[in-house]
Amino acid sequence: MKYDVIVVGAGHAGCEAACIAAKMGAKTAMFVIKYESIGRMSCNPSVGGPAKGHIAKEIDALGGVIAKTADKTGIQFRMLNRGKGPAVWSPRCQNDRKQYSLQMLINCENQENLDIIESCVDDLLIKDGKVEGVVTHLNQKYYAPKVILACGTFLQGVIHVGDVSYQGGRSGEPSAEHLTKRLKQVDFNVKRFKTGTPARIDLRTIDYSKLIEQPGDPDPSGFSLYRNIPIRNLCSCWLTFTNPETHKIVRSNFDKSALYSGRIVGTGPRYCPSIETKVDRFFDKDRHQVFIEPEGVNTFEGYVNGMSNSLAPEVQHQFIHSIAGLENAKFIRYAYAIEYDYIEPSNIKPTMETKLVEGLYFAGQINGTSGYEEAAAQGIIAGINAVKTLDGSSSELILSRDNSYIGVLIDDLVTKGTDEPYRMFTSRAEYRLFLRQDNADERLMPIGHSLGTVSSARYQSFLNTCKIVDREIDFLKNRKSTTHPDLKEPAKLAQILKRPGIDLVALQQFGYKPASDISKLAAEKIEIKIKYEGYIKRQLDDIKSFQSMEETKFPENLDFSKIDTITLEAREKLQKIKPISLGQASRISGISHADITSILVYLKKINSK
Repeated sequence: MKYDVIVVGAGHAGCEAACIAAKMGAKTAMFVIKYESIGRMSCNPSVGGPAKGHIAKEIDALGGVIAKTADKTGIQFRMLNRGKGPAVWSPRCQNDRKQYSLQMLINCENQENLDIIESCVDDLLIKDGKVEGVVTHLNQKYYAPKVILACGTFLQGVIHVGDVSYQGGRSGEPSAEHLTKRLKQVDFNVKRFKTGTPARIDLRTIDYSKLIEQPGDPDPSGFSLYRNIPIRNLCSCWLTFTNPETHKIVRSNFDKSALYSGRIVGTGPRYCPSIETKVDRFFDKDRHQVFIEPEGVNTFEGYVNGMSNSLAPEVQHQFIHSIAGLENAKFIRYAYAIEYDYIEPSNIKPTMETKLVEGLYFAGQINGTSGYEEAAAQGIIAGINAVKTLDGSSSELILSRDNSYIGVLIDDLVTKGTDEPYRMFTSRAEYRLFLRQDNADERLMPIGHSLGTVSSARYQSFLNTCKIVDREIDFLKNRKSTTHPDLKEPAKLAQILKRPGIDLVALQQFGYKPASDISKLAAEKIEIKIKYEGYIKRQLDDIKSFQSMEETKFPENLDFSKIDTITLEAREKLQKIKPISLGQASRISGISHADITSILVYLKKINSK
């Protein structure tokens, strides 16, 4: 019962943490309350979307499993925001819920060095400020110098449906009732959040003539690069809308909502609100989107996206049946809300290790985030750093805001904290024109290969693509076209490619003959790099300025309370968060430019001493 790394939880954070740790050679154990629930999609059976798709591809570039699993079990693929600039193009796929969980189980079972144990962890073994292992509900002790808590919504989880409340980590699974007590004993700041999920209905009972079809892309793209996984569209999603009658039903039944009747005390997600919150907060809107999304290809169960709620069952029937196309919809599962414990993320470092207990890491919703991709991102970083520090000689991996959305996510959590379930958006990234979904491999795959988590074969395919892209860009920048009647004088092919509506296919009218080895991925990279060359260069200049602040590191044991030239508020916040660099300090709310200047002066003084 001795391991190098123990992972508590087998959701999206836990699977990434356990698989990456085992792949890096650490003897790893992953604990799950219910074996069949490994990798379960508790809410929407989908991966990706704005910024989330970027994160999924970044995890893949580091050697993670979410992207590969999504591609293998996807039933509809779309690239969102194609009508906008490439910085916000976002891949998304609808997945077969059961197949996704099964594939994730296969990933974990076949991962060398990984043991899966069905048991609930009730306690932590901690001695002299260091974690030493865990204790299960059967009073079995398992030992490891690194423990990663990826508990999802299971910490003292309570499910609410109308005026009915009961303990549960999610529908049909028990909650973890004892671990929170141990975390409080160690002085972690424990708080409550709330999230929810909508009803599931029988797709055979829908009137599709009243719905708008949302098909997949005609030439779909997946998430995982250089794996040759076939990408297929096997179904469509469907769009309908709520109406004033729907809103009237919801509004008149607020007393039958666990959220609005006062039964729920936890804060809910701002960016994925319940139908009660939509009706209350956006009272001037006469309709809201409702997406009907299949749960798989071998089931008639449908997910009613946009309609999460905590209303009583009879009210759920009323308002769902008021929506066009759903008048006769039969319910398979009722919507519910869930409250759970999380730890204020100022308690963790950028490595995901906690500040209070050495060797203890948090990943996923325990840190106040929401979403599969956000959880998976934290899981893979926690797993990597747990292994890298096993022998105490390796440096930890800290991704930054200028090289990944994962870096933005973690920096936001540890620097700014969160008072509502955190969700990633492209707008949160200052350098989003550089942090695109098409270049996640260029930004992070070299790191994955250096860790040994990206195979040599995959990495060689990546290098070959880079060579092709560089070769073609060089060719386009140096070859002129003289063959098109629209040209008054010879023009370089790269300049022509920058014109609106011109891609590599259209460029053939100007005498360009693409080489046979240019893949769809390479073509996209070539077009973006040339079309947005000026903007990208400007952003890279901004990144250089940012990096100079990030490279100004603070001494590990710097006592900010002794810097009497900065405000008392600044001292308190800096001492609480313990930023690792001047750049991170500058992003803390309440830290002024004058404070940063004073800190620089203080650093020069102690350096001179």
